[in-house]
Amino acid sequence: MHLVNRRGLRRLLWAPNDLGFARAYVSGDIDIEGDLLAGLDVLEQVSDPSRGPGVRIDGHTKTAVVKAALRLGILGPPPRPPTEEMKPVRGRRHDKGRDAAAISHHYDVGNDFYRLVLGESMTYSCAYWAAQSEDLDAAQYAKCDLVARKLGLTAGMRVLDVGCGWGTFALHAARHYGAHVVGVTLSHEQADYAGKRMVDAGVGELVQIRVQDYRDVTDGPYDAISSIGMAEHVGAAMLATYAADLFALLRPQGRLLNHAISRRPGKSLAEFSKTSFIDRYVFPDGEILPLATMIEALEGAGFEVRDVESLREHYATTLRAWVANLESNWDEAVAHSSAGRARVWRLYMAGSALAFAANRLGVNQVLAVKCTERGHSGMPGTRAELLRPPAPNPSPPGHSHTQ
Repeated sequence: MHLVNRRGLRRLLWAPNDLGFARAYVSGDIDIEGDLLAGLDVLEQVSDPSRGPGVRIDGHTKTAVVKAALRLGILGPPPRPPTEEMKPVRGRRHDKGRDAAAISHHYDVGNDFYRLVLGESMTYSCAYWAAQSEDLDAAQYAKCDLVARKLGLTAGMRVLDVGCGWGTFALHAARHYGAHVVGVTLSHEQADYAGKRMVDAGVGELVQIRVQDYRDVTDGPYDAISSIGMAEHVGAAMLATYAADLFALLRPQGRLLNHAISRRPGKSLAEFSKTSFIDRYVFPDGEILPLATMIEALEGAGFEVRDVESLREHYATTLRAWVANLESNWDEAVAHSSAGRARVWRLYMAGSALAFAANRLGVNQVLAVKCTERGHSGMPGTRAELLRPPAPNPSPPGHSHTQ
């Protein structure tokens, strides 16, 4: 770890936690030479008493820190946070206006920047690596197909894609399964990109992209609903509303696939506290909940949970691929955003890769169904049948099945 200037030490002195380190790193006052993931792993071991020597912050230690700061000449007012740090969001937590502002902060960085990081698939969620030899784009399309098979998609089905992002799953469902898809997002940049993408791919008549809050969708019933990497923005207080709204939008025997990051049960992760790097720079108001909390909310709304699959290791691999993309396209990524913004993403993705690998974070696909009043689910009898690839569906006129 290279301390570029004394301001970096001042940042650590005023915020001796992950936020202070992040501010110093994002502003360029501190740097890590070499492999960032390896460097962060070593720093974590040193600072965690359960894994390394640790630091006991008692009165004696605080006095020693102040004396050292005096000798180094680093005492003074706290430096201003980097411009990339989000200012406090106004409004009640998870009301529609505040959610829209938080989503805009995270997703409206610029489509050109995201393409450099995410690759040509433009998919910002965990990929599915059926084979480690696959490239990132292939693994992302494999994830889309896994979701489509779990939902039992067939030609003519009406599908709601909640938090549709740049439209990758909507495109896959329309092109390969002949589904009619409505995709909703709060990001105008995502919606503009996804809408044009559907037209260019020749499935514009099958896919409608809207800038819309999921709470404002009223045109059910739908045959299936996908929610891929969106529930993290819902929040614990709104989780029951989220589950009830999606339940109401489904027809009887309709399926929901909820793909979301989870945390270990118990005390909330420090990474998602009010003074955390993640909350200030990456996911304002984001809340990562235990898997059991999500399942309880879905069952409470009336769903029957039929299948749960963990993709934790897949996300660690995905994040490493995104870090490699960013590092190999660094100068171009900075040109499309800023050096600070690129450093935010590099630090966030590298730290997240370590968190998934260490089982501090997980990601799960929960498949649920809305049974009829007499309890009929319409689900296949075995998991093998559930995951069996369907017969090829005719492509829209003039288009092939290639990605």
